[in-house]
Amino acid sequence: MSSAAPPDNVTFCADLVRSHDFPRYAATLFAPAAERRALLALYAFNVEIVRVRDQVSQPLPGEIRFQWWTDLFSGLVHGSAEGNPVAAELLRAVRDFDLPVEPLSLLVDEHQFDLYNDPMPTLTALEGYLAATSSALLGLAAQVMAPPSEAVEHLARHAGLAQGIVQVIANLPRDSAHRQLFLPQQLLASHGCQIEDVFAGKETPNLHAVLGQLVGEAERHLTTAMSLLAEVPTSARPAFLPLSQVRADLKRLSQPGRNPFAPQPSSRLRTLWTLWRASRSREFTK
Repeated sequence: MSSAAPPDNVTFCADLVRSHDFPRYAATLFAPAAERRALLALYAFNVEIVRVRDQVSQPLPGEIRFQWWTDLFSGLVHGSAEGNPVAAELLRAVRDFDLPVEPLSLLVDEHQFDLYNDPMPTLTALEGYLAATSSALLGLAAQVMAPPSEAVEHLARHAGLAQGIVQVIANLPRDSAHRQLFLPQQLLASHGCQIEDVFAGKETPNLHAVLGQLVGEAERHLTTAMSLLAEVPTSARPAFLPLSQVRADLKRLSQPGRNPFAPQPSSRLRTLWTLWRASRSREFTK
């Protein structure tokens, strides 16, 4: 291992993830110290990228921020990287755990979609977006915990698709208020759901049909992911603890009569309890 970075960098990343992505932060509590630090670096980087769309009013400033990260992964950013606590910690994690930078760069590229109000065209396009973001992040986290393998990569893909689809459903109140659409146009059209109705926050049977199909897709990927857990090393499984939260969120988001435009976040205490129970279950330990 390399020499320790300033504690402030570690604290900064931990605070950032705890504040903006508590489920992933809570999942790191069940990882060994060295691996936990690398996981927090990955998740802090993800927070930084995801937050860009909320921090800019026009696409160009967002593109510039994304370009800085792209240049970092290309080796074009040097001195200024050490002044950025997230970048410094991420580079340390990449170095110490021999992580590939290509998925990190592709994750940044994919999130450029967030900067514009173009609707997500198809379910296939949504799955491509989620594979390059949610699935890639899970795959890198698993690589921190254990050597890479095809089994881990296969699990990460399905786990990330389940997690990402659930986030799309949960984020509908925020996204629709910003006139941003991650629900695939293809599904809206097939169920006769009007985009303007979604932006207006209208709860319609057509929208419930769209969300019901997405819930079904998420459940399918989650079932596959849970069945694949037994095929990966026990040491890699803590990276997939967020699946237990995905399962809980799916149950909550698919309740009959739920208003899809009413934010219903899970409490931090419930999240911790869900992850703690999963960490002791046979699925993640045997």
